[in-house]
Amino acid sequence: MPAKPKLIVELKDKLHPRNRHKYRYNFPELITSFPDLAAFVSLNPFQDLSIDFKNPQAVKMLNKALLKHFYNIAFWDIPEGYLCPPVPGRADYIHYLADLLASSNKEIIPRGKSVKVLDVGVGANCIYPLIGHQEYGWNFTGSDIDPVAISSAKNMVQANSLTKAISIRKQNSTKHVFTGIILPKETFDLTMCNPPFHASLTEATAGTVRKWKNLGKAEQGIVTLNFGGRNTELWCEGGEERFVRQMIEESAAFAKSCFWFTSLISKKETLPGCYRALEKFKAGEVRTINMAQGQKTSRILAWTFLDQAEQQEWQSKHRK
Repeated sequence: MPAKPKLIVELKDKLHPRNRHKYRYNFPELITSFPDLAAFVSLNPFQDLSIDFKNPQAVKMLNKALLKHFYNIAFWDIPEGYLCPPVPGRADYIHYLADLLASSNKEIIPRGKSVKVLDVGVGANCIYPLIGHQEYGWNFTGSDIDPVAISSAKNMVQANSLTKAISIRKQNSTKHVFTGIILPKETFDLTMCNPPFHASLTEATAGTVRKWKNLGKAEQGIVTLNFGGRNTELWCEGGEERFVRQMIEESAAFAKSCFWFTSLISKKETLPGCYRALEKFKAGEVRTINMAQGQKTSRILAWTFLDQAEQQEWQSKHRK
C-alpha cells in the first residue's frame, strides 16, 4: 500500500449530525485500530484509499475496524451468509431514536442504563445494541427467531463484557413479535426494528441487481450480495408492509409497556397501509422521520399509545 496518500475530508450526504461516520473513511486511522483491514485497502481509480465494496470479506473487515475504532468493540463477527450491516446507516437509526426520546424529555437526550430498548430481530450481527449502548449507555434487549443469530449475538455480548447491558432472547413463535419477549410488568422506552424488506427471494435479488446497475458495477449478470443476509433477514411473506402491520397490531396489546414503538421503513409505498393500521388500533401519536445516506433514502415510523398525561407520568417515573 503506498505511503501517506492524499486524504480528502468531506461530509457524507445527509447523515445525522452526531453520526461519527459523517466524514469519509480515514483508512490509515482505521488500520491503526484494526491492522487486519490493511490487506483489503488500496488506491481506487480516483487515487483515493478504499476497499472493494463488492467483496463481502472486505466489507466485513471494514465493519470490524469501524466498530473497534469508534465504539471500542474488541470482538465482532458474524456466521457465514448472515447480514453484514453498513455501520453508518445503523448508527443513524440510533441517533434519530435519541432525538425522539429527547423530544419528550425537554429536548434532553436521556442517557444511561435507565433507558431500556428492545431490538426486534437483533440478528447475528447485534449491531444496534452494540452501537446504542456505546453511544448513549442504554440497556438493550435483543430478540430473534433464528437460533444461530441468537448464539452469535450472545457470543459477541459476552466477548465484549456487555452482559449487564445487553440481553438476548429467542422468539419461539413465527406469529408473534412482542408476545413471549416482553415480560409481565416489563417496560421499554423504545422498540426498534429493521424488518425484512422484500416479499420473496426473487424480489430481494432483483433489488440487488438494480442497486449494482445504479452504481455502474453490474458485471456480466453476476450479482453479489456483498452484505449477505439469510432469508429471514432479507424477505418474508407479504414483505415489509405485512411485517410492520403485524407489529402495529400486536403493539396495541402492549400499549402501556412501551413509550415509543418504531420501525425502519425502506419503501415509501409501505407507509399508507401502516398509517391505516395505526388509525385502526388507535395510536395516540404517529411520527415519520426521514433519513438519507447518499443515494439511499429511508424513514423511521414511530408511534405511541400514551396520551400527554401518560407521557408525563412515564417521564417522572423513568427519568430520575
